[in-house]
Amino acid sequence: MQTGNGIGGVVAQAAGLFAVTNVDDLVLLALFFAQTAGHRGGAARVVLGQYLGFAAILAVSVAAALGATLLPEPVLPYLGLLPLALGVRAAWRAWRERNGGDEEEPSGPGGPAALAVAAVTFANGGDNVGVYVPVFATSGPAGIALYAAVFLVLVAVWCLAGRIFAGRPLVARALSRWGHVLLPLVLIAVGLVILLG
Repeated sequence: MQTGNGIGGVVAQAAGLFAVTNVDDLVLLALFFAQTAGHRGGAARVVLGQYLGFAAILAVSVAAALGATLLPEPVLPYLGLLPLALGVRAAWRAWRERNGGDEEEPSGPGGPAALAVAAVTFANGGDNVGVYVPVFATSGPAGIALYAAVFLVLVAVWCLAGRIFAGRPLVARALSRWGHVLLPLVLIAVGLVILLG
């Protein structure tokens, strides 16, 4: 663990680092939660997907910090293909439903699948990996464990904030009316930013 910083200092640094690197996830989470409105179990799938995706980001970051580079730097931009493909798929589904597709699918779960949320979270986390690796590399095993614990607690806070944001009446109405358009646009934009970044 870094010397000169007590546990409280590391916790504060971890919280700040998480917030700065995950602001964009709040928008995605609100859109995902808006899609789950009225669908039993949808919110749990979003939370599970967010945790799976973020756990993968942590695993890659820790492995890279410890010298086991799982993903070489030139490969990271190609992670943008995941949200890009999911955005194109969501746009196709919204267009098909608007032009005479099935109005409601009575069977099956509503909202995004946990693995789709995880894929978007992981793909959107390429910049997180780039920031976390040098911090982890200089923190030692105890510091890495503390950062990871703080990050995992804050994932829950982020999920709660995304759910609250999506549940606000004004926001909920806007997301209900425009979410089917916004989600594909945001996913495609995230994918392009990652690819071109």
